[in-house]
Amino acid sequence: MRVFSTLSGRKEEFRPQGDFVSMYVCGVTVYDECHIGHAMSYIIFDVIRRYLEFRGYKVKHVQNFTDIDDKIINRAQELGVPASELAEKYIDEYFKDMDALNIKRAHLYPKATEEIAKIIEVIQGLISKGYAYESDGSVYFRVKSFPEYGKLSHQNIDDMLARGSAEEGKKEYPLDFALWKAAKPGEPFWQSPWGGGRPGWHIDAVPWH
Repeated sequence: MRVFSTLSGRKEEFRPQGDFVSMYVCGVTVYDECHIGHAMSYIIFDVIRRYLEFRGYKVKHVQNFTDIDDKIINRAQELGVPASELAEKYIDEYFKDMDALNIKRAHLYPKATEEIAKIIEVIQGLISKGYAYESDGSVYFRVKSFPEYGKLSHQNIDDMLARGSAEEGKKEYPLDFALWKAAKPGEPFWQSPWGGGRPGWHIDAVPWH
């Protein structure tokens, strides 16, 4: 079996270590109903898993839910409901839709809000190694500390500067991204060494990789 390698940019032989295959699939941000793009994505991964199992591999399939995020908070505020209630509603809707498509359920569905302690531990490790830094209660990944950043997308970081966010004033470098976001008034938050806040989108799946 040959699979496309994002790193090399070409098809390579699939060579797992033994008969066990771990399969991590990026899940949905649960602020709205699923759409046809979600269906396409999860059908594709369902076929991959089924084929691996057909070939005799023991597959561990993990797929996260991003259940705290700017989009979730904004939608919840618009509707006047707690962000957790909105997230649970659309997690339920996700399962109804995927079950209707006969997509196998993953073995684990970790949620960002259930992994806060581990996320904080990972962020602390990055700070201690110089890969991240705190600024005004938020923590950012220091992109220039990782020379291989961009190798999977085959882009040079200097060519991506146009994507710098409006938070640039708090950053050392425009492409640095939030691992932990300081809470704004009225937002849900968790306590951390940097004050009340929540995980950034880029970090919520890390404990399961």
